[in-house]
Parts: sequence; structure tokens; C-alpha cells
Amino acid sequence: MKSFNLPDLGEGLAESEIVQWHINIGDYVEVDQVVLTVETAKATVEVPAPYSGTIVNRYGEAGDVIGIGSLLLEIEESTAPVAKTNVAATTESQTKEAQQQKSDAATVVGTVAQESHDINVDEFWVGNTHQESTEHPLSAMPSARLLAQKLGVDLNAIKGSGPDGVILDSDVYNACDKQLPGTEVLKGARRTMVGAMAESHHNIAAVTITEEASLAQWLPEQDITCRLVQAIVDACQKEPALNAWFDAETMTRCLHHTVNIGIAVDSKHGLYVPVLRHADEFSSKGIRQWVDKTVAGIRERKIGREQLQHATITLSNFGAIAGIYATPVVTPPQVAIIGAGRIIEKLVLDNGNVKAVKVLPLSMTFDHRACTGGEAARFVKALVNHLQQPSV
Repeated sequence: MKSFNLPDLGEGLAESEIVQWHINIGDYVEVDQVVLTVETAKATVEVPAPYSGTIVNRYGEAGDVIGIGSLLLEIEESTAPVAKTNVAATTESQTKEAQQQKSDAATVVGTVAQESHDINVDEFWVGNTHQESTEHPLSAMPSARLLAQKLGVDLNAIKGSGPDGVILDSDVYNACDKQLPGTEVLKGARRTMVGAMAESHHNIAAVTITEEASLAQWLPEQDITCRLVQAIVDACQKEPALNAWFDAETMTRCLHHTVNIGIAVDSKHGLYVPVLRHADEFSSKGIRQWVDKTVAGIRERKIGREQLQHATITLSNFGAIAGIYATPVVTPPQVAIIGAGRIIEKLVLDNGNVKAVKVLPLSMTFDHRACTGGEAARFVKALVNHLQQPSV
């Protein structure tokens, strides 16, 4: 019997949230068959089986946060399906054999009781110490112990879901969720947002500039998102300093010739920012089709990691929900983000006559380390001029 641990999904992501299991205990799986879907900090990923065989055990449930190397499955390797009735009959002998193999190959950290523990060759368990009861030995992964200290969770009150009752990180998260009504441990996109916002606040010299675009010349039924995307493309071409990346460590700035616009999308799972690459090559119809398809994918949690990468500038159309002006947060290494507020009606003087016109409030935050106030003002001016055209 072989164990399958969560592999490294790339980009330095240490944690994933289980979204859905696609197999059950007793099922036969083929090599590369998708066994579960997880959500990392950046995307949802389908995890395939590394070899063929029958599922003997699976660990973790939907909503659990698991780390790289966490035990996911135990599979009885074979090249043909095995009847489920045979699985129950052989499980005990297989488990004993697997335990013996793993205990011979692994290292145990700490003082371990005489009871046997299911040890994976790539994992290190912390066994019970002298202070803990030898009658009820407590075993937990080192990461689970550290996490419990951070979250103030009592390990003695937790029943581990790992082999031989070993406490995993997911067990600690679950216990934390149950401690206080109305509290939760942030996961997935919400967890990512915490780190991104903290990094931006700590590292960026953020300045926000606001302006209004008159929509008096707009034709009926204009697509606001499409108009904003096209206006951003035009402004980037006229003032490229805002369509850039900045690296403070090397003191380098990269001005991009391609406009890749990250478009903020709100969902019940958290904030996602998929990227419309080569936005300058899209027509109004193409932009709308991309937006509709992408939003549907986010709602179904079926968006690839590559769809969230390489933005050169970001748009947040928060006014579709509420709000007039804001101070949007720049995501490094980008240097600018444009926020569009709720369209409002204002009274203006036109040749001495008072009339009501609709205006679109705009807020742009930029990293003052990477671009000047003049560059930012010229960008906003170009943005407004483009938006005030009747149509494009």
C-alpha cells in the first residue's frame, strides 16, 4: 500500500484548501485520474492520482486547509480494479505491513510512547512528551503544534484525523472554527488578500488622485466595463509610466508595451483578479465575452492559476455595488490601480443654463516611488478624455 501526499503545486504556495473529493474509499483509480480539487492562494487546481489502485483511506474533508506534504490518500497499488469486498478483508494486514515499512524508513521527533504510529517516509511526527499522559499519548505534526500555539487551540481537546490519530493542521483549523460562534479561519482567496494588502500597505508609497468623467455624450446602453478597459488601454499608450512594474530591491522599473489589465471580481469565496491579457487587441464584444466567461468560472471555482498572473495594471469597478470615491490598493510589482465609482447625477452650467448630467467618479492610486505626480495626472487626464467620447 502506498501513501500519496499533497505535492508542491508551485509558486511557493505552502497551503491549499480542499474544495471537492472526486473519489471515495473503495474506488479504483487510474494513473492521472483527478482525485480531488484544491484551491491555492492563486487558483483552483485538480490533483491527479500518481498511480493506479484501490483507495484504502483518504484524509481531509471539503473546507480543510492542508499543507504541502500532508497525507491525502492511501492506495493499494494494482493494475486492475479490485472488488470492494476484498478491500475490507485485506485492510488490516495491509495497514500492519505499511506501518512497519514506514516506521523503518522515517524519523520520529520527540519521545514516543510504545504504541505504534503510522509514519510516512517524508513526514515527521511529534510524539507525546513526558508531561503528556502515557495512557492517552498525544501525537501531532510540528506544524500543527505551532499553529495551535498561534491560534490558542488546546491540542488535548482535538481528535486527530491523521494515521493513528495524529493531529494535522486541518484538525487545528477545524477546532479554531468551532471555538467561537461567528468566527472563522480565513482560507483561499480571503487568506491571500490578507497578505497582499499587508504587503502593499507596508511597502508602497501610495498616493490617490481623483477625477470625474462626464457621460453627457454617451450613447444609450453603453457597457461601462468595456469602456473602462478601452480607456485604460488608451491612457497606458499615452502615458506608459503607469503601465509598469517596479522592483525596489534592484531599483528597476519595467515599462510594458503590452497592456494586461487585472479586473477585480467579487465573489462569495473572496476577491479574485483575473487578467485580460493583450487588452488592446480586444473589441467591445470580445471584452464582454471574456468578462462573462471569466466571472462564471470564478463562481464555479474553475479558474486556472495562469488566468491570475502577469497583470500590468488593475481595474476595480466597485461602483457597480456602491461607493463614489475610494483609495484602491496597489498590488506589487504593479504601480497603479484604477477604481470606478457609482455613476452619479450632477447639476452643471452649460452656456449659462443649469442642466443635469451623469458623471463617472474615478480614483487612481499609484506608487509614488515609481512614477511622478505629473505622470499620474496625465494618465488620468487621458483616461477621462477617452471616457467622455460618445462611443469607441
